[in-house]
Formats: sequence, C-alpha cells, structure tokens
Amino acid sequence: MAQPKNSSLTLWQQFRKDLTAEKFTWHTVKDYLFIILGALVQSLAMRLFLVPAQLTSGGISGAAQIIHFYTNWPIGLMVFLGNVPMFILGWRYLGGARFALRTAVAILTFSLLTDLLVLFLPAGGITNDLVLDCLYGGLLLGIGLGLVYRGRGTSGGSDILGRILNHKFGISISQAYLATDTIVVLLSGLAFGWEKALYGLVAIYVSGLAAEMASEGSAIYRTAMIITSKPEDIIGMVMERLERGVTILEGTGGYTGHDRPVLYCVITRSEVNQLKEMVKEADPKAFMVIGTAHEALGEGFRPLLRS
Repeated sequence: MAQPKNSSLTLWQQFRKDLTAEKFTWHTVKDYLFIILGALVQSLAMRLFLVPAQLTSGGISGAAQIIHFYTNWPIGLMVFLGNVPMFILGWRYLGGARFALRTAVAILTFSLLTDLLVLFLPAGGITNDLVLDCLYGGLLLGIGLGLVYRGRGTSGGSDILGRILNHKFGISISQAYLATDTIVVLLSGLAFGWEKALYGLVAIYVSGLAAEMASEGSAIYRTAMIITSKPEDIIGMVMERLERGVTILEGTGGYTGHDRPVLYCVITRSEVNQLKEMVKEADPKAFMVIGTAHEALGEGFRPLLRS
C-alpha cells in the first residue's frame, strides 16, 4: 500500500517535486493527447445528451448535475471543486508524479470544457428522445473515459475514491463504483423523476461497456487451445495457411494419465472457421477450446513497444 508523502513538505512543495519527476517523451505527449481528447468527448456527452435530458452519469459529475438543477451553479466548476479533495487524497495515496499531472489535466480539461461548450452548443441538446440521449450520451461518455484510461490517466471523482477504498480497505473497485453511482442515481430520482433515473442507470451501463472497448480494444482476437494426437500436422497447417505462430504446451490427461501436447495460438475472429476446418481435417478426434482475448501484442499483431 502506498504511504503518505513526507509530512515535512507542504502539499505544494511535494506537488512541484513530483511534477519535476515526470519525464516528457513522445510516448508521454501521446498520453496527454489521449487524456485531453477523452475529456473533450466526455464534455460533449454531457452537453449534447446527458445534461439536456437530465440524465445523471454517476459520480461527481452526476452530483454536479443535481446541484445545478437546484442552484444553476456551473456544472464544470462544481466538478472541479468536488474533485479537489479527491485529487489530494489520490495523489497522496495512489502514486506521485504520473498520477498528479495526468489526473489534474483530465479534471481541468473536463471541467473547463463542460462550462465553455454551453456557449457554443444548443442548450436543449440535439434530440428530445430520452432513449437516444441515454444511449448516445452513455456511449460518448464511455469512449471519453476509455481514451483517458488509454492515456494512463484517471477521470477523478469516483474513480479515485474507488481506488483508494481498494488500496485501504480491500473493497473491489467495481463495488465502490456501484455504491457511489447508486447514491447519485437515487438522488437524481428525487430531483428529476424515477423514469429518468432508470434511464441514467442504462447510460452508466453503456458508458462502462464503451469505456472498456475504447481502453482495451474491441476483443477482435481469439485464443485457441487444441489437444490432439497429431500436433505436427496441425502446426504445419496453421503456420502455412494462417501464417500464425503456435506454442506447444505439455499436458497430461486427468483420466488416462497419458501425455498429450496442447497447442496454443492466437488468431483473429475471421480466422476461427479456417482453424476449425484445419483441425477437423488433420484430427477429427481433437479437442479444441476457443477463447476471447482483448488485446494481442507482439509478432504478427500490434508491436508491444507501441502499446
């Protein structure tokens, strides 16, 4: 568990010290571009779909929407103020320079754009259909979150709180998200009505799926494990026809006790049927399991150095 910073230094002194430790390379610059773009997409989701339809997205931004409904205070400003204590706690307990600057950029950009975009976008959004607002708002919000995660940043708010609870008390991040989002959704039901609260739950679910896809990929790869008595034939076909590598693992049958090689390879979705036909052709009695991989890095796929 990360320890608090040296108490002999003021928060500002420690913050400046951490920032000077951040090394700026092209890879780092690309991360910040992802974070800024992600914050922009999140702001568009808020101003075009969620805020006009009074659909809350959970977390601090959702709480800011509810307060805005009663006070008309700027949403972006409230998001920023609400994130300040979360940012300080996260910086002290979750990890130094990288966390500090990247999270600060994400929070500042999102807060600023959320209040600035209202000057240029239609106040009523672009549709009056709650279903469209829910789906497209959740989709854009999730894509924005995913881009921030790809930049190795965090979006602040409940994201920070969830990680702190996980580090300090062992509470899973998903349970922390569920708790904070549930509280905000209940409050939104009291403010905007329970029908819109239910739509807000759908938007949160859609945003979670979109965030995972944007940050980790669209699961276009498949893994195959093949148990066969004719490994050489299958390996030859895979390497010649699909031009994919194959790894041979040692396996032992639990019932027979016989040694059997297990072939492992990674392919694309479009190659699954080809692989099935090759295995069927070489060894109709083979046993094969097809799984899903979110990402494949290395030879034949995306280079590891660019990940």
